[in-house]
Amino acid sequence: MWLIGVSGAFAVIVLPALLGRRLLGSDAGLLRVVIAAVVGVSVSGTLIGPQLQSPGRGPVLLPLMLGVGLLTAMVCLVVLDVVVPARRMRLVGRLQAARARLSRARRYSEIVAIVGRHGLGPYLTGRARSGGGTRHEQLAQELREALQAGGTTFVKLGQLMSTRRDLLPEPYVVELSRLQDRVPPAPWPQVEAVLLESLSAPPEEVFAEFDREPLAAASVAQAHGAVLRDGTRVVVKVQRPGIREAVDRDLDIVERLARTLENRTDWGRALGLTELARGFAVALREELDFRVEARNLTAVRRAAEVRHDDSVTLPLLHEELNTERVLVMGRLDGVPLGQARPDSPEHGAKLARTLLTTLLDQIMYDGVFHADPHPGNILLLPDGSPALLDFGSVGRLDGGLRAAMIGLFLAVDRGDPAALRDALLEVTDRPEDVDEQRLQRALGQFSGRHLGRGSAPDVQMFTDLFRLVADFRLAVPPEIAAVFRALATLEGTLGRVSAGFDILAASRTYASARFTRQLEPETVRDAARDEVLTLLPVLRRLPRRLDRISGALEEGRLGVNVRLLADPRDRRVIGDLLSRVLLAGLGIFFGVLGVQLLGLEGGPEVTEGLTLYGVFGYHLLVLSAAVVLRTVYVLTRPLP
Repeated sequence: MWLIGVSGAFAVIVLPALLGRRLLGSDAGLLRVVIAAVVGVSVSGTLIGPQLQSPGRGPVLLPLMLGVGLLTAMVCLVVLDVVVPARRMRLVGRLQAARARLSRARRYSEIVAIVGRHGLGPYLTGRARSGGGTRHEQLAQELREALQAGGTTFVKLGQLMSTRRDLLPEPYVVELSRLQDRVPPAPWPQVEAVLLESLSAPPEEVFAEFDREPLAAASVAQAHGAVLRDGTRVVVKVQRPGIREAVDRDLDIVERLARTLENRTDWGRALGLTELARGFAVALREELDFRVEARNLTAVRRAAEVRHDDSVTLPLLHEELNTERVLVMGRLDGVPLGQARPDSPEHGAKLARTLLTTLLDQIMYDGVFHADPHPGNILLLPDGSPALLDFGSVGRLDGGLRAAMIGLFLAVDRGDPAALRDALLEVTDRPEDVDEQRLQRALGQFSGRHLGRGSAPDVQMFTDLFRLVADFRLAVPPEIAAVFRALATLEGTLGRVSAGFDILAASRTYASARFTRQLEPETVRDAARDEVLTLLPVLRRLPRRLDRISGALEEGRLGVNVRLLADPRDRRVIGDLLSRVLLAGLGIFFGVLGVQLLGLEGGPEVTEGLTLYGVFGYHLLVLSAAVVLRTVYVLTRPLP
């Protein structure tokens, strides 16, 4: 009996609310359904309950009571959805995220304190103007110090922004480029725990020797010297303990701040902070996975082997020891380029040409290139040749973008504004209303100022180019931005290697040589062969298709078939519109029919004062109200 009673109570109390949620197509949670069920039972019980006490009316009015409860529950669900969004009432999700929210709140308080200490609050909210000149330089210094105090994620963010001359004024670029993520090394017991977890054995069992004192320590990882069992000297890159959790927390904060600033400030919208934050988060999470760096290094090495280029040394990987948090590479003896000096000006010029040619070959031929060639990532080996390190940041270009970049370099070599305009539009995402004539004139002025014979390239050239791109709202794809960033970084590096090195003249020489190689008989023959092989399948099918078309034309059977609504998205939108129209018509029909039935006189009496027509009329009105409410609710939601 108790089971029957529980089932009956469920049917009367909860079932109408569950049906109401289903009819509305709502994703209301458990708490919302319970509230709607209680409200529905209360209203239906108040309106219909007393009538059920009359003899003979119970079986007739019980469905009407359930219908009123259903309608009331649906109204309650709609009101709750309007007043309190569903995401705020999902207690289970809130309980699961409570710990993360507390941690984020503590981190928010730290960031707010840092921002306040450096006086950046009014600028972030858009309530203050940065001014110009000295004030720009002072504000840029405060920003750098604040990012430095924020830790790993914010230092990496500042380093990324220092490469975006298309977004930031020059004082900020200069100041943010000074950011360093050098930190004290992690304690050995923590490093040993990471090695034990990643290698499944203590370091003394894997290596013949392991130096506990790191060679270098940064915020993401630190490097230790070691010797393998076979006597090979290696460098072991170990991820800092707990860095992934800290970065994930800070990235969540960065993305939230980016959305807030983009919504509330003009400069945030102009910079597209949300998209920048997403791209930064993806890149930083990849940097935390050393397997990605191993794949990057392997790709660069194989591409160089295909070109038979050994001018730049790359470290050897020991694949069997590499994991997500540990990277083992052959040790290269040398001095970082930032601390080394070439033996002579001639050696410096040769070294600069080698580095520039290597990077351009990686961009133009390989499509995979080192995206951060700063002096700390380049070693000067004892024989005077360079070596590249740290492949956590690598850019990739597909064939189409490589061809567009070749056109851009050739246009720069010729100093042709029209060709430069076309090439620039090829490598950027152009808006529909771009004024190409005005863009060509602006590029002509740029060419005359920076690309003329005898002109010396400097940081201002890159700044003017990026500013011109921003002025014409040409969106630079991340892949092309990585190319510009690498070239801008290398320009500063080559300035240290060889004073007065003309990167523009060297690039022109490279472009000319590249164009000359394309005109060599062997290259032309290979290109023609590739094109013919591509066209052969089309040429084989062409006679047969021409014969079919001519035959159909001769016999009068030639026609064109056009498929309407071939796109599934179009069919889905049309279907949704039709279902909404049909629901609205059905609800109106039920309502009109119900009113007509209530207006009829006579008919069989079900109970005293209530005819069968009235029972049907009330039920149809309840059904009409439910359908109309469902229609109104759906109409307030956007089409899929």
